[in-house]
Amino acid sequence: MSDGKVKWFNPRKGYGFIATDDGRDIFVHYSSIAGDGYKTLVEGSPVTFDIVEGDKGLRAENVVAASAPEEEKEES
Repeated sequence: MSDGKVKWFNPRKGYGFIATDDGRDIFVHYSSIAGDGYKTLVEGSPVTFDIVEGDKGLRAENVVAASAPEEEKEES
């Protein structure tokens, strides 16, 4: 698994990019986001994911948004 942050994600088009910790931009499609229901990502959010080689270059699979630290959860 790799770590990164959501660079941008367009929920209408269903895709965006993740910036990896080593500086690469990885394509992400909504179908690669783990979970049920409405799938979207928030710009700047930390994520973990697998990088796979697709037809048009690198893409993210099994994308999971990192949960907020316990302190932030308690304040909500």
